[in-house]
Amino acid sequence: MTAPKLYPRTALALLTALNLLNYIDRSVLFAVQPLVQTEFRLSNTQIGYLTSAFLLFYMVAAPFVGPLADRYSRKNIIALGAIFWSGLTLLTAVTHTYTELLIRHTLVGIGEATFVTIAPTFVADLFPEEKRGRILGVFYLAIPVGTAAGYLLGGKLSPHYGWRFPFYIAAVPGFLMALAVLFLREPERGQFDSVKETPERATLVGLARNPAFWTATLGMAAMTFALGGIQVWMPTFLSRARSYSLESANFMFGIIIVVDGILASLAGGWLGDYLLPRMKSSYYLVSAASMALGIPFMVVALFIRGPLMLPSIGLAAFFLLLNTSPLNAAVINSVGAHIRATALAVDIFVLHLLGDVPSPTLMGYVADKRSLQAAFILPVIAMGVSSAILFYGMKFAPAVRIGAAAEPEKIEAGKT
Repeated sequence: MTAPKLYPRTALALLTALNLLNYIDRSVLFAVQPLVQTEFRLSNTQIGYLTSAFLLFYMVAAPFVGPLADRYSRKNIIALGAIFWSGLTLLTAVTHTYTELLIRHTLVGIGEATFVTIAPTFVADLFPEEKRGRILGVFYLAIPVGTAAGYLLGGKLSPHYGWRFPFYIAAVPGFLMALAVLFLREPERGQFDSVKETPERATLVGLARNPAFWTATLGMAAMTFALGGIQVWMPTFLSRARSYSLESANFMFGIIIVVDGILASLAGGWLGDYLLPRMKSSYYLVSAASMALGIPFMVVALFIRGPLMLPSIGLAAFFLLLNTSPLNAAVINSVGAHIRATALAVDIFVLHLLGDVPSPTLMGYVADKRSLQAAFILPVIAMGVSSAILFYGMKFAPAVRIGAAAEPEKIEAGKT
């Protein structure tokens, strides 16, 4: 295999590994939050606010990072951000109050925004458009695998070593991978894009009236509300409302997320790419259908006890995660390459503002007033809203010309 052919895959592997650490770090809290609650004597609303605060600062930082990435070196910003959040992860050792933990979480959110805003644009420029669903499927494997690893590490290590110890797992590898990113060559922006750079796709003013972008973004926001709330509260729900031990609840849900996530992320990306030559709206269709199909299984998981509960959680999680790759591909394809990082920053801001910033706290509030089971009605409603928006967005999908761009082995080393 020649070096040009190897390079895109090497870069994809490194960025996917760093994304994995990113999600391990943020999901460890979900596994250990009952222990944190006990130590600091927190209400459900307070513990939910830790995740909301993290995502709030993550969301606010993104619009500042995106325009920088459209102008300057993406790999340098990614590396500096990874060093920053890895260092803050180590500071968990000295967090001994709720306020200190809250500050730590907010600063980590700022650091991680530099990666999640920029890395997908880097990955998108490594491969042709007709492969983006599959390639993003690999990159976004980090979401379920990293989230599950956070549950498993937190659930396994915290009973023996305390809730702070699992946070260290992502710190040292994060430093090493950040340094490795500095040795990557940046691909030319938009080298594989086939859709013409119209004002709607290539300017910030046009972005405000780009329906392909906004339907994908708002659909993703509703999906993020559902997924964010479920990730934060499902282990606690299984522990408190279904009488599992905290360790077994984290283990079971972690296994469900990692198995479903791997299968769904790869299947969703492949299905979106497979249908793309036949229908330009394939990414929207796959995402919308998967959200709708997950609703009945989520209802069964929440309200029917017995042997059907865990399989229903597994199927609901599969359909929720199936849309990850095609929906991100839809957002990326909806705009031109030279405002792509800025568009992703806007997308991140909106999807977290309307999605997983409010959902953990709102679910905690409903749990305090009613029950955890009642709180899970909110994600079910959000899944229906997401599906409706994405079905509507199908008519705005851009027409990608399959095979119009060069093959990845023709990447010229060193172009920026």
